[in-house]
Amino acid sequence: MVLKALPGVGAGLARKLTDHFGTEDKVLQLLADGQTEVIAEVEGVSQKRADSLARSFNGMEDFLATPESIRLHKELVASIANHAVNASTRSRIRSLMPVKDIESRREIIAQAMECDFIIEGLRIPSEVDGNYDRVVVSKNPIDQLKRFCRVLTPSEQETWKDYKVFKSVTWVGPEGPAQTPEGWLVLPEGASVDMILPEKCVGWFEHNRESLELLTNLPEGQGFYSHFNQIRMPQLRELLDEMANEADAEAIADVRDKLWPLAKELEKRIHDEVDEAMQNVKLDLSGSDMLEALADAASLQRKLAQQTSDAIEQAIESATDELANLLSDVGVRCPRTIFKSEWPTKVDRTTLDGIDSQLEELWKTTQSDRLISLARRLAPLKSKCESSLRKLIELDQWLTIGRWAKSVNAVMPEISKHGIALKEGRHLLIDGVPDPVDYGLGNCADAEDRQSIALLTGANSGGKTTMLELLAHCTILAHMGLPVPAKSAKVGRIESLHVLAKAGGTQSAGALEQTLLQLAEVVSNDNSKLILADELEAITEPGAGARIIAGMLEAAESHAGTCMLLVTHLAPSIIEAAGKEMRTDGIEARGLDENLELIVDRTPRRNHLARSTPELIVRRLVERSQGDARNVFNSILGRF
Repeated sequence: MVLKALPGVGAGLARKLTDHFGTEDKVLQLLADGQTEVIAEVEGVSQKRADSLARSFNGMEDFLATPESIRLHKELVASIANHAVNASTRSRIRSLMPVKDIESRREIIAQAMECDFIIEGLRIPSEVDGNYDRVVVSKNPIDQLKRFCRVLTPSEQETWKDYKVFKSVTWVGPEGPAQTPEGWLVLPEGASVDMILPEKCVGWFEHNRESLELLTNLPEGQGFYSHFNQIRMPQLRELLDEMANEADAEAIADVRDKLWPLAKELEKRIHDEVDEAMQNVKLDLSGSDMLEALADAASLQRKLAQQTSDAIEQAIESATDELANLLSDVGVRCPRTIFKSEWPTKVDRTTLDGIDSQLEELWKTTQSDRLISLARRLAPLKSKCESSLRKLIELDQWLTIGRWAKSVNAVMPEISKHGIALKEGRHLLIDGVPDPVDYGLGNCADAEDRQSIALLTGANSGGKTTMLELLAHCTILAHMGLPVPAKSAKVGRIESLHVLAKAGGTQSAGALEQTLLQLAEVVSNDNSKLILADELEAITEPGAGARIIAGMLEAAESHAGTCMLLVTHLAPSIIEAAGKEMRTDGIEARGLDENLELIVDRTPRRNHLARSTPELIVRRLVERSQGDARNVFNSILGRF
C-alpha cells in the first residue's frame, strides 16, 4: 500500500483511512487535491496530521526541516493561493511542496506566465449524497450502492417476478425477465455501478455540470493551451444540453396540469353554447310555425327536441375536439365519451381520472426512458470527465501561480549546485512596499560573496530577520519549481532547509542540552543544506553563547554542501572564539526620518560590522515620551 509507505502512517491508520473513504485510491486523491480538511474528518486524525500527510505525499517532507521552515512555507503557499479564483485550486496550492523533480513544473509555469486565460466556476467533482427509489437486485452484493438505494439479494426460490411490486428495479445477473418491464433495467454481472444506478450517474453530471461545461470549450493553441488537448471534450456539450432538455416530460406535465381545468371550462362552455342555441331557436320561430304548433303540438315538440339535440351534440363534439387536441401533443387518445350525452352534460370523471393516470404513467415512463438513455451514454464518459476535471484544476493551479508571479514581478531562478544569490529580492509578506535587497552566499554568488558561512549584524528592526525570511522564501519557492520575488536569482539545490527562529530566552540546562544536540546533528551531517539562524546566542548567556556558536560554525564550514547565515549581536565575540576571521555583513541604520522611523539600507554591506541602534531608539523615545520618562531618556541619550 502507498499509504503505509508515508512517514508516520502505520497499518492501523492506513486501514482506518481506507475504510472511511472506501478505497486507498480515494485517500490518495484527496491528499493530491490538498483536501486535508476532509481527511481531518476521520476520527483520530487532526488537521495538523492531515497537513503532514499531504506534505509527505506531495513532495519532500524532510526538506522543511524545522518548525520555522514549515511556518514560512505555509505562509508562502497561502499567499499564492489567495490569487486563485476557485476554492478547489486554493486547496491544491496549499498542499504544494518542494519536490525533487522541478523541471516539469518550471516549464509549465513559465508557459502559464505567458497566458492570461482565467478559469472560473471550477471545483473538484463530487458525488451527490441522497437516497434513490430504485431497487437493485443482485445475487452478488454491491456494497458501494447500499448508502444510495436498496440492494436486495434474491433467495434460491425467488425469481424476478417476485420483485414486480417495485416500479424501478435494476436486475443484475442471469434469470431476469425476457421482456424488460417498464421502469426496469436488466444488466449482466459486472455492469458498472454508474449503469446499475442511472439516477446516481446522471445526478453526478447534473451536480458537476458547471465544471463539466468548462471541458467543452477549452481554448486551443500553442504554449500553455496545448495542455488542454488531452482533456478537451467538445462531444460532451450535446449530452449536457440534452440532460438539461426535459421538453418531453415537461410537455406531459403541462398537459396534465391543464387537463382538469380545461375539462371544467369546456363543461361550462357546452352549457352556454346550448343555452344560446335554444335562444336562437325561439327567435327563429315564424308565424306559420306558431300556426302549425296550434294545429300539431307534437310536431313542434319534435322540431324543438331535434334542434336541442343537435346543439348539445355539436357543443360536446367541439369540446371533445379541444381536449383531444390538448392530449394529442403528448400522444394520448381522448375518448369521444369524455362528456356524457344526457342533459345536463357533465364531464365523465372516471374517464378523466383514467386519462390523468395515463399521463402520470407516461410522465414516469418518459423520465425513466430519458434517464436510462442518458446514463447509457454518460456512464462510459464519467471516469474521463472526472480525471479531466482534476487535470483542469491542476492546470488552473499553474495559471494561478503564473498570475501571482506576474503580479509580484517574480522570475524563474537559475538553479545551481551551491549557494544563493539575489538581485533586488523582495520580501512579499510584510506590510508596505518591500525594499529590494541584493545578497549572495556560496558558490553561485558574485566573486566577493562566495563564502559558505556568514554573520549578519546590524540595527534592531533594521531587517535582519526579514533578510533571513527572504532567503528562506526564495529557497522554498525554487525547490517547488516556482518563480521567486527578485529581478534575478540563483538558488543552489539542497536536501533540507533549516530556519532557526530567535530563541525566547535563556533555556534551562536540560532544554539547552537538547537544543545543542539537535543543532550539532544539523551542522555535522554531510547533507546539502541551508541554515538560517536568528540570534542563537539567546539560548544561553552571551559569553558561553559566542563560544558555542563558534564551534557550530566551524562544524558547518567543514561540510562542502552547507551554507549558513547567522543573525547575531555577538559577531566580535564569535570571531574571537573562532580564532579566525569570518565574513561579517551589516545592515546599517543611518538615522531617523520625519516620522521617527529608522532610515535603513536593507542591503547588507559586505565585510562590515554594523552598529546597533540603541542610540537611535533612545532618541526616538525622547521624542515620543513625556514628563519624567522623557527626562530619563534625555539623560540616557547624553551618555552616548
